[in-house]
Amino acid sequence: MKNKLLRQWLGATLSAALLIGITGCGGPESFTVSDLCGRKVDPALVAPFLPGGETLKVDDGISAPEQPRCQVYVDDDLRLYVRGNIDKADFDILKATERSMRRLGNPTPADGIGDGATIADRGAMAVQACTYRGEKRQYILEIDGVDHPANTAERRKALEELLRAHLPVVMEAEGCPP
Repeated sequence: MKNKLLRQWLGATLSAALLIGITGCGGPESFTVSDLCGRKVDPALVAPFLPGGETLKVDDGISAPEQPRCQVYVDDDLRLYVRGNIDKADFDILKATERSMRRLGNPTPADGIGDGATIADRGAMAVQACTYRGEKRQYILEIDGVDHPANTAERRKALEELLRAHLPVVMEAEGCPP
């Protein structure tokens, strides 16, 4: 009887220790975002920008017609800000925003994205001519608020991949085909 009680006590103690160990090993949660500004997005394209944390908030309540906007927060820190605009086709937005792109760090042109794109250390922008309600327009997609991943080369690569994949998706969703 003593041995049986001892085994039960040891078993319960070991189970409790394992449970505490498993709970204690739980680190920050990783998050999945499959929707940006009301548009489907491959979660793998957003994942690099999201550090582990306790809470995730995707705020797309700042959108307006022709201007989808959303902000992604981890633990109340802005991690990704995505903005789209349908605008007039008669000006060079990349030239007009050159100064603001410099503030995002070392902007460089990116080939093969829309009619023109710029990737910086902490943000990116692409422009694509389109037809909106029968008129020639241009669609502008901007991404900023980015400081994760910590490695700048990785961050720039992730920005380029997101911009390249998301531009045609948002253009189609907004009714502004190339």
